[in-house]
Order: sequence, then structure tokens, then C-alpha cells
Amino acid sequence: MLKSLQISGFKSFAKKTELEFKSQITAIVGPNGSGKSNVAEAFRFALGEQSIKSMRGKRGEDLIWNGSAEVSRAGRASVKVVLDNKNNLFSAVSKATEGGDFEEAVIERVVNRDGTNEYYLNGSLVRLKDIIELLANAHIGASGHHIISQGEADRILSANMKERKEMVEDALGLKIYQYKREESERKLAKTEENIKQVESLRREIAPHIRFLKKQVEKVEKAEELKNKLSKFYREYLKREKIYLDTQKNQLAKEKNPVIERLVQLEKEMEEAKRILANSAKKDEKSEELIAIENKIKNERDSRDKLYRDIGRIEGEINANRRNIERIEAEQRSEETKTIPLREVEELEKEISQYSEVTKIIQKIRDFIIKHKTNFNSKNLNEIIENNQNLENKKIEIEESIKIIDNTLTNFTAEYQQIKDSIEREKDSSREAEKNIFKISGEQSETRSKLELLKEKEYRLNLEENDWKLQIQEGGVLLGTAILGFENETLTEENQSENFSSNNFTNLEPREKQEERKKELERMKIRLEELGGAGGSEVIKEYKETSERDAFLAKELEDLKKSAESLQQLIKELLEKLDVEFREGINKINKTFQEFFSMMFGGGEAKLEIIKNYKLKAKNPIEEEIENTEEQKPEEGIEINVSLPRKRIRGLDMLSGGERALTSIALLFAISQVNPPPFIILDETDAALDEANSKKYGDMIESLSKVSQLILITHNRETMSRAGIIYGVTMGRDGVSRLLSIAFDEAVTVAK
Repeated sequence: MLKSLQISGFKSFAKKTELEFKSQITAIVGPNGSGKSNVAEAFRFALGEQSIKSMRGKRGEDLIWNGSAEVSRAGRASVKVVLDNKNNLFSAVSKATEGGDFEEAVIERVVNRDGTNEYYLNGSLVRLKDIIELLANAHIGASGHHIISQGEADRILSANMKERKEMVEDALGLKIYQYKREESERKLAKTEENIKQVESLRREIAPHIRFLKKQVEKVEKAEELKNKLSKFYREYLKREKIYLDTQKNQLAKEKNPVIERLVQLEKEMEEAKRILANSAKKDEKSEELIAIENKIKNERDSRDKLYRDIGRIEGEINANRRNIERIEAEQRSEETKTIPLREVEELEKEISQYSEVTKIIQKIRDFIIKHKTNFNSKNLNEIIENNQNLENKKIEIEESIKIIDNTLTNFTAEYQQIKDSIEREKDSSREAEKNIFKISGEQSETRSKLELLKEKEYRLNLEENDWKLQIQEGGVLLGTAILGFENETLTEENQSENFSSNNFTNLEPREKQEERKKELERMKIRLEELGGAGGSEVIKEYKETSERDAFLAKELEDLKKSAESLQQLIKELLEKLDVEFREGINKINKTFQEFFSMMFGGGEAKLEIIKNYKLKAKNPIEEEIENTEEQKPEEGIEINVSLPRKRIRGLDMLSGGERALTSIALLFAISQVNPPPFIILDETDAALDEANSKKYGDMIESLSKVSQLILITHNRETMSRAGIIYGVTMGRDGVSRLLSIAFDEAVTVAK
């Protein structure tokens, strides 16, 4: 039930004015221009009307008291409607104000001079949406079937079918469904837009994910190969260490006795020479023999040096051959060389800093040279040419050795001849010389053994240097994974062998280790072809991008589910709207017929749902477009009336008074389907004569049984049905004032 209306600064109500509605029917009367219709507009304003034009204004400040000579203008306008809420009709009050249950629902709207509006519910600031939803549940709105002005009474008859349908839907309280449907359609459109955006994002990152996946597969293969290489590398290094240690131990055991024997022979030679020098029987043959011996020694020293040179050259040749094999393998894989993405991105950042083309070109050239150098650390042709020179040099040295061998053969023969001559002499002076010959021969033999051992030691040092280089390369390629190879467990093939023994070379042929070395080089090349094992950034990026795609996929799935839910909700709302609309039309027709018969003493009146298809466009292009779309019919409402005892059928044949009665009967019938708590009628009886006013009054009383009525009227008959009458007057200051008057006084005031 409507309890009161408080107006302050609204239009002509400059002063605070309050109307209390203690009767089921309240009449508001007053002369034209007194401001009584401003009361109806105050209701519209407080209940959320957004059309300033419908309240006879152009801007928000037009609704504020603008002042007069006697009364200054107001800074704002305020209208407050107080509704009874004991039956909890306005259940949304608690939710909107975040409070408990209220016995009253107090709705207030304020408009300021700057055009801003404020809405309050029981003193709490709320949104317009909260007000609309609150009132919609009680079948109340800013305008519609419960606030009817004189001009709006005929509007339902003159409106077209579509507009008439919207008016009926509003009166039936179906706006809440339309609002929810429109809101759902907006959400659906937004959801579908989001679906397109997410699908677009997924399409954008899909190629990148595929690219990253391939890179990750390469990284995984590289990681797998790296793990395999790490195990193989450590095992190779351990085997090589065992081999080198064994060989060095064996060499030391062989070399030390030879060195010791040479020292002993040197002492014996010095003693023999001392005896010979002191011998009085020393002659020219001894001197000649010593001279030849020195020549032989010099030639042998030269030959030994040449042998060492050959050993060194062979080491360089073998090293070059390994480099040639590696470079050729790298060149075969050079076309598939992958440059890490990080280095390309760094190049891009560096290039972006330069504005000169020459600097950019030079930067790119340096980048290419850098990576080309990484793959070809030495020029293959230079290495091959160097190897050929070494081979030629080796041949030359071998020729020199042959010459020395011939010379030694001659010296040895000459030496043997002198020696034989001396031995034939039985002179005791020859004993010392014989001893020298013996010592010298043993010295030469021992030195030859030592030189062979030194050559072996030199070759072993080369192998050890190569082993150390392998450790360095392994450290660069595998990092800390190469550490601890000394503790590596060897494979089954050699676990039972005693690798620390001196018989290592007999137990495992050197060729096996050479085969392992070749396999090691092949694995290195394959790892380089796969881009090495530095793919942590690629894996991280792939993981992050995949997670992003999975998130988008989940979001897309949720959006599609949401779209399906919204589509289902819209479908249900449309179905509910259609069912309740048709049920409402049937209810309206029943009451419409009753009120119409009451007004005209019989006759027929009803609303009929009409479906109308749009006409096809005559323009060929528009026609083609429309032909591709499903033609959906538009629904509207037609009003069919037939007066008793007259051949009048249809609205066009009704007189002005008959149209007024028909529209009133229809509006009252509509209001009875979902009766609002109150109805405001603003001079809807103005066009009625005395006889029809009586019928109008009867309908008023019938209507008051279900809804509280506020009547703004000049009609005496209408006034007579009211329990309380308020009079509105306006003085010279232009301010509307309110007074409560008796019925006879009200008739006088209304005139």
C-alpha cells in the first residue's frame, strides 16, 4: 500500500509538501495550471523515469524549482515515495540496503543542478538498477499501466501493433523477463566475442607451439644423446687413463735399468780411456779407432734425432687427419646447423640500435663469420696442404736416414777391420782398447734401446696430451657432467679385466679404444647438429606457451559452456515470455470484456495476437540478402471491438467518447492481470460526459478493490468516489500548495 509522497523543490512544489494516502481512493483536484499534474510526474520521477520529455522538460534541471520574485530557486529537487512493506512485498529492500527486514520501503530520487541523479532506498545510496528491479517484482515501474495520464489513455488504441504488444508486456510484468533476456543476449554477444578472441589467440600461438615443440624434441634428443655421450665419454676417459698409467708404469720399468746401465758404462768407459791414455803402447790405430768410433756415434746421434723428428711429424699428421675427418663431418652437417634462438634474438636487439646500413651489414657479417668459425676452426685446405708438406718432409727424413745407414755400414766395416787388426796383435797394450771396444758397443746398443724408449715415451706424451684435450672438450660440451670419470663403472665387456695390471694392452687391444674414440667424435658431431644441450630456455618457453594454450583452451571450453547456458536461458526466457504473454492476453480479454460490457451495456471486445512478416525488398541486392536469412514474423496486438445495437466494428469507427471508454476499459482490464499496489490516473476522465462518468466511477470502485487509486481529476462523479481529497492551489509566487478539503469545497476548487 502507498503510504505517502513527499515533494521538495520539484517543479512548482518549491516548499516541502507531503501527501498521505490513508484511503483506498484519494483524489487530487485543483484548477488548471495549479500544478496538480506535477504530482503524477513526481511519482514518475521517484520511480525512475529516464525520459525528461515525458515529465515536460528538456534537461534534468528543468525539474527543479526555478524560483520567482518571492521565492528563490532551489539547488535540487527531491521526491520520496513511502510504501508499506509489512507483507514483505518489496523483499529486495534488505538485499539492496544490506540490512534486515523493513516495515517500509522508502524510495527517494534527487536531481541536482548539474543534472546528476541520486537514488536512495531507506536512506542508503543505491543504483537505478536496484530501484527498477525492486519495483518490477511488485509490478511497478516509472511509467506504464499504473501511471496513466489523459494523453496516454488513448495511446494504447492509437499505437501500432508492435508498440501495443510492448505496452501489454510491460503491464503484464514481463519486462523483467525481457530485461533478463536482453541482458543475457548482451552477455552472449560478449561471450561470443570473447570466444572469437580466445580462438584467435590460440590460432596465433599454434604455429609457435609447433615450432617450439620441434625445438623441444631436438633438445630432448640432444639431452638424451648428451646423457649417453656423458656416460660413454667418462668411460672412454677412464679407459684411456688406465691405458696411459699402465704404459707409463711399464715404460718407467723398462727405462730406468737402461739409464742406470748407461751411467755404469760411462764410468767403465772413462776408466778404460784413462788406462789407454796412460798406456805407453798407444799407437795410431787406437787413435784412428777412436776417431771412427766418434764418427759412428755422431752418425747414430743424427739418425736418432731424425727418428724423433719422424715420430713428431707422424703425431702431427695423425692430429691433422683427425681434424680433417671432423671438419669434413661438420661440413656435411653445416647446412642443418641450428643457431640458438637466443643468439639470433641478441643479434636482432643489437641491429635495432644502429641506424646506418653499413653498420648493420658489418654486424651481420661478423655474426656469420663467428658462426662459420665455430664450425670450421681451421681451413680444411690449409690443413690438407700442411699434411702433404709433412708427408714430404717425412720422406726426405727417411731418405736421410738411409744415407746415414749406408755411412754407418761403411764406418762399421772400417771399424771392424781396425778392430780385427788390433785384436790380432797380442800386445798387452791392446787390452785397454779391446775393453773400450766392448764398452762402446754396449753403449751404442744401450743408447739405441734408450732412444726407442724415448720415442715410445714421446708418442705416449702425445696420446696423453690428446687425452687432456678430450677432457677440456668434454668440459666445454658437457660441463660438470664430465667430472668424476675416474670413478666411472665400466661396461660388462671389461669389468672382469684387471685394468691396473701391466698386461692391460694384452687384455684389451688398442684398436678397441680407437674405435671408441671414433664413435665419441661421431656422437659429438651429432650433438652439435642437434644444437647442443643448451635448450633450457626453449623448454621453458614451450612449457609456458603450452600452459598458456591449455589455459586458453580451458577458458574457451568455459566460454562455450557459458554461451550454451546463456542460449538455453534465452530460449527458456523466450518460452516463458511467450507462455505468460498468451496467458496474460487471455486474462486481459476476460476482464476487458467485463469492463467493456459495463461501459457499453454489452458488446464484444478482445485483444488478438497478430503475426506479420516483413515485406521482401524490391532492390535485387537487398532481396538476395533477405533471401539468405530466415524470415521471422513480428508479433503484434490488434484490438477488436463491437458495440451493442450498432454496426460499429473496429476502433476507427468509434467516436471520441467511445474511444475514451474503450481505452479506459482496456487499461483497467490490463491492470487487473497483475494488479500493482497503486494506480495513478491523471485526468483520464476528462472527455467523459455525465452518463459515462457514472460508469467510469463504477469501474473506479471495482478497480480499488485490488489496487490503491490516486485520481487527479476535475470530474464531480469521480471525486465522489474518493475517501480523501487534496486540493492544489497556486498563489502569485508560482508555488503549488496543498490543502485537504471537503467534497463540496473540492468541487468548487476544481472549477
